[in-house]
Amino acid sequence: MSTYAYVALDPRGARARGELDGENADAVTDVLRQRGLIPLSVDLKRAAWNIEIKLLERIKARDMVVFSRQFATMIGSGMTVLRALAVLEQQTEKDKLREVLATVRTDVEGGASLSEALDKHPRVFNRLYVAMVHAGEIGGVLEGALSRAADQLEKDAELRRAVKSALVYPVVVIGFALIVLLALVAFLVPVFVGVLEDFGSELPFITKITVGLSDIVTGWWWAMILVLVATFFAVRQYVRTENGRRTKDRLMLKLPVKIGQIVQKVAIARWSRTLGTLVAAGVPLLQAIDITGRTSGNALIEDSMGDVSASVRRGGTIQAPLREATIFPPMVAHMVGVGEETGALDSMLDKIADFYEAEVAAAVKALTAILEPLLIIVVGAMVGFIVISMYLPLFSVYDSIK
Repeated sequence: MSTYAYVALDPRGARARGELDGENADAVTDVLRQRGLIPLSVDLKRAAWNIEIKLLERIKARDMVVFSRQFATMIGSGMTVLRALAVLEQQTEKDKLREVLATVRTDVEGGASLSEALDKHPRVFNRLYVAMVHAGEIGGVLEGALSRAADQLEKDAELRRAVKSALVYPVVVIGFALIVLLALVAFLVPVFVGVLEDFGSELPFITKITVGLSDIVTGWWWAMILVLVATFFAVRQYVRTENGRRTKDRLMLKLPVKIGQIVQKVAIARWSRTLGTLVAAGVPLLQAIDITGRTSGNALIEDSMGDVSASVRRGGTIQAPLREATIFPPMVAHMVGVGEETGALDSMLDKIADFYEAEVAAAVKALTAILEPLLIIVVGAMVGFIVISMYLPLFSVYDSIK
């Protein structure tokens, strides 16, 4: 199957350009006519003229939000799913998303439901998105389901941006401090060592430590790089295992300087937002609980959702297992219980998400205020240790000369 570039006229007489996969030009022409377009030209796309690096292209959350809102608007205006997909395929600027939408449209044309077609692309449309679309198809409220999916993606992206913005300052400061430290150790320390060797005096203990560090950096830098790379890949491989993921999530919750609290609040905000969105979209409760656990990104919450699912299957409540889960504060369990009693579980979960998202924003600001003086102290201590370790022998030499 080859790719063809086409130019056609839509029912309003406007020119439409795009690309389609087909066995030959005639097959592509037939597909265009089925869409209500009048083909003007259908030409084979030459691969030699279109060499692009697509492996690095990534579909961002913002792209998915725009796609979902546009899709919802088209469905709400009475446009069919197939025609809406065709329009979105033509106007999207992301080549990877265009390819995915072309495949989705082909599957829908072949008789598959929209959710089934989306489910074939888990890297673009996650389980949460597919479940909401499926619920919208069954309930006849696809427009509302797509709008809720866009809201969910937007909230999740905002939460991620808040956390990442808080990490920019410490990462920059620590990176700069490491560069300064390596420069001092690699260039300044050897000069002092040469001077001290001429005097032949005994080096203090902290000076020996700095000199040893300098020897490692200047003589064994390649071994340091190999060790760091090997450690990085070993840790990453371990974290991908089930035990490694659980260990990582537990350690993240115990990080000092309130970082663990922020991690916990982020996890709870995402959990409550996801579950509330699924319940509001009409997804069956057991399926919503299962999807929420799988998409939570936290092993402790996933384990808790297993207990919640077992409780609901027995005819119990969601509140009871949440009380026993260490990751959920008592307030969350009480608010969920009120939501179950009043029949407003989705709105109560949204309120929990709003509360913890606000808590994350406040905690991030407080963390930044704490880290600024702390990082200054750490950087000063690192540089000061090296400077003192180098100048201390000079004082001894001066005393001996005097």
